[in-house]
Amino acid sequence: MKRVSFAEFGGPDVLQLVDAEEPHAGPGQIRVAVRAAGVNPIDWRIREGQFQKVRPVELPAGVGQDASGVVDEVGEGVDGVEVGDRVFGRGSCTYAEFAVLSAWARMPEGLTFEEAAGYPSVVETALRILREVGVRPGQTLLVSGAAGGVGSAVLQIARDRGITVIGTAGAANQDYLRSLGALATTYGEGWVERVRQLGRVGRVGRVDRGGRGGRGDHVNTADAADAALDLAGSGVIRELIELTGDPRKVISIADLTAPQLGARYSGVTGNVPEALAEAAGLISRGKLHIPVAKSYALAEAAVAHIDSRAGHTRGRRVVVV
Repeated sequence: MKRVSFAEFGGPDVLQLVDAEEPHAGPGQIRVAVRAAGVNPIDWRIREGQFQKVRPVELPAGVGQDASGVVDEVGEGVDGVEVGDRVFGRGSCTYAEFAVLSAWARMPEGLTFEEAAGYPSVVETALRILREVGVRPGQTLLVSGAAGGVGSAVLQIARDRGITVIGTAGAANQDYLRSLGALATTYGEGWVERVRQLGRVGRVGRVDRGGRGGRGDHVNTADAADAALDLAGSGVIRELIELTGDPRKVISIADLTAPQLGARYSGVTGNVPEALAEAAGLISRGKLHIPVAKSYALAEAAVAHIDSRAGHTRGRRVVVV
């Protein structure tokens, strides 16, 4: 079979499309004929060797952890799924014609393979960090770098839970954030004050709706938001702490230095099967949709990594097999 692999750490040029032996499903696993694979920042971070000290990989190594496809092999002890089922989930070496998944769910009706491949990691991450940051219905959440895959999921899940969201993104993505229910503003000079102004708008809206503030029975007037998430790693942890008033209310998934300022870094995967099941439910109810910003062929994996590293995504990027 064909798969994308790298034999040394480095830039996108180390990625090669090679012939490889087909993997097989072990106990508790399934194998899929891959139709599409999600492109995640962790893919190129691993390729660059950023996680070798905490998550070492043996070279040569495959690429990718998210995929959608058709089940063609079921491992020992696996129930509830059969050969021929359309699924999406998480596994390893998913930029390939065949891949083994360790967590999966059936694809909701109406979802394309390209769309489905973009959900697993971003939805697990979104659900995990919303839980970890502890934001509740009626409170305000600030999301820095809100237009990408994780941001798209966070905004929609938060809206479904009755949480007001302030999102920052580039000028081209302002209408997109508003379409997902967020109070939107651009980053760049003056963004902190713009967020404060939006925080005041959000508080007024909460009072008008008879809502409660984030601390007891009163509306929070001291800070712009009750909690904040850094999804882009653009060096804004200090500002997010200032806007929430408490470093413990700030979580980053992209800035490894966040703990140095008292904020938290979230990088430990949670319950993926549970997250996939919740995602399927949200999608089926029309409460969650993450668009595909761009698709790439297997041979274009390097370009996909270049684009992913550049950021400014609206939704997801996927590799189509």
